[in-house]
Amino acid sequence: MVRRKSEWPSVGELVMCTVEKVFPQGAFATLDEYGGKEGMIHISEVASGWVKNIRDHVRENQKAVCKVLAVDPERKRVDLSVRRVKDGERRWKAQQLKLEQRAEKLLELAASKLEKSLDQAYEEVGFALQEKFGDLYFALESAAKNKESISDVVKDERWVEVLSEVAASTVLPPTYKVVGYVSLSCPTPDGVEVIKSAMINARDSVRDDSINVEFYYVGSPRYRIEVVAPSYKAAEQAMQRATQMAIEAVAKAGGRGEFQKAG
Repeated sequence: MVRRKSEWPSVGELVMCTVEKVFPQGAFATLDEYGGKEGMIHISEVASGWVKNIRDHVRENQKAVCKVLAVDPERKRVDLSVRRVKDGERRWKAQQLKLEQRAEKLLELAASKLEKSLDQAYEEVGFALQEKFGDLYFALESAAKNKESISDVVKDERWVEVLSEVAASTVLPPTYKVVGYVSLSCPTPDGVEVIKSAMINARDSVRDDSINVEFYYVGSPRYRIEVVAPSYKAAEQAMQRATQMAIEAVAKAGGRGEFQKAG
């Protein structure tokens, strides 16, 4: 499992866990990315609504993406939630871990070229890259595009050269897709044109070389919006901007709008 310099996760962070023990009032799970530290999932955080049988939702040895609710290092306690993780976040976390595991293999390959161990690689450059870029894969992706992007963190020119070389030959930019729905209505005589123009302007304003936005008609007054971007966060932010722009334009013309996230 990918290593983290931080000993404990942050509140609100998504973590991959392995359920170790299930009991009537909750479950204990180990945090795979944090040295197997133990966290607890209370039965109220297992699923939305009333849980009749907790084993219908979690079981021993199950992998689960959880959201960190509270961290108490002194008591060595981490409170976790399964029900607060959205489907899109769950898919994003699973994909992120795959990319991070791939990035760790690339870091190990780079280290071998310098006759160093993976432990040395993390200590000399890995943890510093995680701290700056958020994750190791994004750091290597940046290095593949421009090696200077890591030179302020990686002071040893040998590491800069070998990391950028390894990354450029194997790293491909990932894409993330998010979907939502927006209801738009306008009672004015030109209401259809107002809505159409609002969506086109919002789409064109948010689009760029790395982000694509599309609106699709579902059935009056509902429209589907799809955003594809290099990261889940960028896709979420682009969707928020596009829907807000469309809703504001329709409201200005005397209509109304409402956004609903899929999943």
